[in-house]
Amino acid sequence: MTARRAPDWLTQWEFAHRGLHGPEVPENSLAAAEGAIARGMGIECDIQLAGDGVPLVFHDWDLPRLTGAEGMVARHTAEAVAALHLMGTDQRPPLLATFLDKVGGQVPLLIEVKSLPGYDVERSCRVVAEQLAPYRGDVAVMSFDPRVPMWFMGNAPDVTRGLVGTDSYENGFEGEWRKPEVLAAAQPDFLAIDVRDLDRPEAAAWRARGGVLLTWTVRSPETRAKGLALADALIAEGEGLA
Repeated sequence: MTARRAPDWLTQWEFAHRGLHGPEVPENSLAAAEGAIARGMGIECDIQLAGDGVPLVFHDWDLPRLTGAEGMVARHTAEAVAALHLMGTDQRPPLLATFLDKVGGQVPLLIEVKSLPGYDVERSCRVVAEQLAPYRGDVAVMSFDPRVPMWFMGNAPDVTRGLVGTDSYENGFEGEWRKPEVLAAAQPDFLAIDVRDLDRPEAAAWRARGGVLLTWTVRSPETRAKGLALADALIAEGEGLA
């Protein structure tokens, strides 16, 4: 936890997970962003770099589930990925720059920087920081990878930074959020914890120390009730929305 106070907006909004998506409105699309804005919700989105180093708002490392195309995102240019259709709709994978223009500070943004153990995530951090520099709106970056908040602490300290945590989802970073040495090194302004792990004592201890705690992914009335009881803000979708 940093010595500085986390911005108030983090706890004053509910965030639409990958935008407000559903039938005919793909996740992480401009239409999903528009839906969240219309509903008065903040937006959580994912970014990763295409093969030419341009950041895309796209969750999966590969293309089939979301576009029907083959291959890994990193094997294609951003232009090539952005030309694909999302889930058989007229929506296309947006560039981060296009997504930022669409949101334009109307609602706050949580940008999850995708990473894997051994991945060159610092390259992603540099590009995201460059694109956020002129942005005028409430925005935070976060990642399962502690190297992301560490990088922003040292290189773009004005950007609000968070650590995403899980013990239930296997992604190579399970349990990292609970390690005191990781928290000391990353100095996140907030934690965003898997709702399945929200009742762990480390989460309660974080809040007891005054830390801001978000939770994901709230997808049901039951997980919504749990999140409202144990966290400061929800990242929700589907039946987990208010």
